[in-house]
Amino acid sequence: MKKAIVTVIGQDRVGIIAEVSVMLAGCGINVLDISQTLLQDTFTMVMLVDVAHITVPFAEVKRILNDLGERMDMSVRIQREDIFQAMHTV
Repeated sequence: MKKAIVTVIGQDRVGIIAEVSVMLAGCGINVLDISQTLLQDTFTMVMLVDVAHITVPFAEVKRILNDLGERMDMSVRIQREDIFQAMHTV
């Protein structure tokens, strides 16, 4: 299993989780775990996803999620889990 981390940050509104999840499913990405919270009106979400069976190149997934974020006026990013862990381990 190959894992990645998806982060979503922006103004809270209806449908954020649905839009991101539909986009991921369309790329053959399975959501393994999800954490979300509201900090006042700012929505933050971290998803652990399985990218072992993606149907498009990883670079294309990054572009698709970035474009989705722009349409949603949010930051939507994906990083491979090993890179994410290396950046956030002291």
